[in-house]
Amino acid sequence: MAPKGKAGTKGKKQIFEENRETLRFYLRIILGASAVYAVVNLVIFYPAASAWTWLAFVFSSVVYGTSYRSMNSMAKPSFTDDGSLADGGIDLNMEQGMAEHLKDVILLTAIVQVLSCFSLYVWYFWLLAPGRALYLLWVNILGPWFTADSSPAGQEPNEKKQRRQERRQMKRF
Repeated sequence: MAPKGKAGTKGKKQIFEENRETLRFYLRIILGASAVYAVVNLVIFYPAASAWTWLAFVFSSVVYGTSYRSMNSMAKPSFTDDGSLADGGIDLNMEQGMAEHLKDVILLTAIVQVLSCFSLYVWYFWLLAPGRALYLLWVNILGPWFTADSSPAGQEPNEKKQRRQERRQMKRF
């Protein structure tokens, strides 16, 4: 059963600790997936490794680096002069935040990278990321903008106001 009332808010220290654990968790995922891919494709099957194998590894490294670095900068805490925590940073575990999308990109890349040890065609699944970005762009920004009414809905006067205005005009004449 869902709790009643207002949802509890997190304190600065709790956000700071959870962000540190979240960053540690995703760093382990990044290092684990990269290690599996490197050992399988670039060490064991080195003679069969093509330029596409190396390109995929570089691409995943760039995606990991930019995503993790963005999450790290979002979660950067600030401290006062005496060393106490002033701000815990943005909550990385907040729903519908930018960090959620960055975590999804890291997980998608890790899954695709590990599965691509079997076939490089698995990299086509990474096209889900720009597809989801376009979907979110359409649903949240472009769709409402294109389908918005050009005339404001509140401009139609109701009957009472219209009758009042007509009476005022009749009194003037």
